[in-house]
Amino acid sequence: MFQRLLQRISQTAYVRSAIEEQADLQAFKQKPTPRMIWGLVTIGISYVIGWPMIGVLGLLAFYLNKPLLVVIGGPVIYGISHLVFILGAWLAGADHAKAFLRWATRITVLKLTKNS
Repeated sequence: MFQRLLQRISQTAYVRSAIEEQADLQAFKQKPTPRMIWGLVTIGISYVIGWPMIGVLGLLAFYLNKPLLVVIGGPVIYGISHLVFILGAWLAGADHAKAFLRWATRITVLKLTKNS
């Protein structure tokens, strides 16, 4: 069953093109642009805004005995964090993610087909 699944995955256009074109990590050798740097900084800020702030809200709600603070504020903060993450991903661009996924796909499929 695993062999059949691996064979079907190997026949997709994405996997075939990644293998035929010898997908590599050349995109990571280029100097990052200021926009990409700001995007990565924004993504980092989104992580600080996310769960740590929800934890702080939880502690405040507990000590102030105001559970609605975390019940309402938690999802709002999480939503804001998500929007900031999306902004950062947009700023950083998808070129590096695409290059990495194509490379990882090529390596994974070649290793799995070699071992089977």
